[in-house]
Amino acid sequence: MHEPLITPVILCGGSGTRLWPLSRKSFPKQFVPLLGQKSLLQLTLERVAHLGDSVLAVAAEEHRFMVCDDMASAEVPGVLLLEPVARNTAAAMALAALQVAGDVLLLFCPADHHIPDVDGFTRTIRSGRAAALSGALVTFGIVPSFPSTAYGYIQQGASRGADGSFRASRFIEKPDGELARQLLLAGDNLWNAGIFLCRADALLTALQQHAPDILAVCREAMRAAKSEVAPGGYTFIRPEAETFAACRSQSIDYAVMERHNDVAVVPFAGQWSDVGSWNAVADLLPADAEGNRVGGQGLAHASHNTFIHAPHRPVVALGTENLLIVDTPDAVLVAHRDRAEQVREVVARLEASQCIQAVTHRKVARPWGWYDSLDVGEGFQVKRIGVKAGASLSLQKHLHRAEHWVVVKGSAEVTCGERVFLLEANQSTYIPIGEVHRLHNPGMEELEIIEIQSGNYLGEDDIVRLQDTYGRVSA
Repeated sequence: MHEPLITPVILCGGSGTRLWPLSRKSFPKQFVPLLGQKSLLQLTLERVAHLGDSVLAVAAEEHRFMVCDDMASAEVPGVLLLEPVARNTAAAMALAALQVAGDVLLLFCPADHHIPDVDGFTRTIRSGRAAALSGALVTFGIVPSFPSTAYGYIQQGASRGADGSFRASRFIEKPDGELARQLLLAGDNLWNAGIFLCRADALLTALQQHAPDILAVCREAMRAAKSEVAPGGYTFIRPEAETFAACRSQSIDYAVMERHNDVAVVPFAGQWSDVGSWNAVADLLPADAEGNRVGGQGLAHASHNTFIHAPHRPVVALGTENLLIVDTPDAVLVAHRDRAEQVREVVARLEASQCIQAVTHRKVARPWGWYDSLDVGEGFQVKRIGVKAGASLSLQKHLHRAEHWVVVKGSAEVTCGERVFLLEANQSTYIPIGEVHRLHNPGMEELEIIEIQSGNYLGEDDIVRLQDTYGRVSA
């Protein structure tokens, strides 16, 4: 008898503002290569890929191509459910359950967790399968290693049998320090990891019982959903936007789990982190004799308990103590370790003051590749642009700027008005204001160019798209 397949559902929402300036709304932490060369999303996809035939990702519309890139890197086939607006985990999970329906087993995983013990994780998930098949909503709790105040807790009740699952007695909100110590000493409380396993129909039944308004809106939005096959063979499913926007925003814990009478919990004793703050990131690195944790080109001298993230240039901490130092090309964070949870408040202030670095990196991902804004001044802007093998920018024109292109790597096929021609490394061309043009990479390696823009307006919205592979035609 074959074991039933599990369909992993990766929840890719979240703005990741607590990890600013590395994580920003336009490029949240799940897409950032925090640990080595792979993003947290790619690592999550690789961790769950063998559990089923394909993956279902629930993501924001603006992040769809970044999700596709990570799915391609992980060599995982799948479907993307694209939320027009964020409405928290209850709605996201409802959309996924409506998409697959029936008694399919769904494993809901956040995209931004760090779980290095893949084999142990897989065994834990499989030990919850029997309870999920019986109709229970199964959650997974982390055996706590210290009295954390950053996580919610699940009290582990009586055993449900030989499968290793237990009854979830109660859910406990993030405690203060004293309560966290009591919960740890009691020995029957687990950190709430936000990972769930259940049958699709069981989840829909629970939503109907406890949050019928959320389910009704999601059902209506999915009834009018539109489907599109995207470049790379991935399918985009778009719930009807206006309907879905009216959905109430609530977490699955509040909406269902804390109120349902058939919730099981399975303990996981392996290493786990939700990578929810810079302290959590720091704890993933080895410490020196003074408790300093340094990544990249950082140097801690005569310092204690200092974390440095410095991937781009030397960053020196001299005589510091209990600091978090995070360096990026266009913003730097220096914070006391006790204030790590307040980073999101700083981001809110920056955003309120219309500081572009609050939400956008200097280097911006695009479906065709990326661009990096190197310099900007009165009447000019300089960008470094990378185009993936075989990819093209839209056929477009600009009403307020001209552009000079210099190829620095690879081959460029340039459309400029009626002409189509090739440029190789160290060759250049000029695109006049108002001229219809396109940049295409015909090669097998990434194309890189330097683009110098000149004109009286250089905003990103000065683009009239005439043809586009990615559905962004504007004229």
